[in-house]
Amino acid sequence: RAFIIILTVCVSVSALSWAEVEVGRLAPDFTATDSHQQQRSLSDYKDKYVVLEWFNPECPFVKKHYNTGNMQDLQGKYTAKDVVWLTIDSSAEGNQGYLDADEANDYLEEKNAKSTALLIDASGEIGRLYGAKTTPHMFIIDPEGVLVYQGAIDDVPSTDLEDVEIAKNYVDETLSSILAGKPVSAFATKSYGCSVKY
Repeated sequence: RAFIIILTVCVSVSALSWAEVEVGRLAPDFTATDSHQQQRSLSDYKDKYVVLEWFNPECPFVKKHYNTGNMQDLQGKYTAKDVVWLTIDSSAEGNQGYLDADEANDYLEEKNAKSTALLIDASGEIGRLYGAKTTPHMFIIDPEGVLVYQGAIDDVPSTDLEDVEIAKNYVDETLSSILAGKPVSAFATKSYGCSVKY
């Protein structure tokens, strides 16, 4: 009986470390240091659309989108339209995908990334706050701070580079519709990729 009670307490404490974010509700604020040692907070970008992209440079699913240039094309397309794009690395130090600031900047330069900033979240605090489960895992926040999309980048959960061309890109379609003034209902899909290496 004592064992069962201890097990229940452990599960409850573990559950408290994970937040559940829901589309249609306010996205939680956060602050983190980017790869250039600059502090970034979600609240800094009030009145702008913000994309959060969970990232692990060693994940084959992430590699698909960066090696084809698909992620960089999306980043460039929408940052040029005043959308803020925050790439977030929640890999813990010592785990796959962890990058220190210099390594992160080298990667961004090598891949010609177009994101606004790469946030180093080695503690996993932001990842857990949002319930980020995979790399990539995508979130879109509107200028009122409301989460309007979360989930997969597209509808083809593979590591094949060729599939980028045939996939329906949820992030592109959602942002394109929003910026064109078309009504978009908040929605979620199941993200795919490697597990976040907390």
